[in-house]
Amino acid sequence: MPVEIERKFRVTGDGWRTADAGAHYRQGYLSIQAGASVRVRASDAQGWLTIKGETCGASRPEYEYLIPLAHAIELLDTLCIQPVIEKTRYRIEYRGLVWEVDEFEGENTGLVMAEVELENEGQAIERPEWVGEEVTGDPRYYNVSLVSKPYSTW
Repeated sequence: MPVEIERKFRVTGDGWRTADAGAHYRQGYLSIQAGASVRVRASDAQGWLTIKGETCGASRPEYEYLIPLAHAIELLDTLCIQPVIEKTRYRIEYRGLVWEVDEFEGENTGLVMAEVELENEGQAIERPEWVGEEVTGDPRYYNVSLVSKPYSTW
């Protein structure tokens, strides 16, 4: 079973900003239920369908499939729970790991998160200076939660 091992953090300051323009993403959910979600994501060039299981620690089952961009856009516009999430993602290499920084837009404007995927839950990481509080286990910060309880309503 494919497993995603990911830790999430709040971002502090602008020290993470680089010359990289980032990639814009729209993502929405076809299904949200206890222990599982079905997500659709679109970037400027590609679409994905992702099924995620229940999070246990920093791990969860994840199945991800490429789909045609036109299909992803149609699903986001017609079948996904609204509002969809919009964000720009920046990829930053630091000390052998790739940190993905998401700068949220729309109803989640003001929220900036960093995620790092790991080989195992015990893997040591060195945080960049701009990585703040760890929120891996806080469901408020899950993208799936930001649909029903956007950051602007906290």
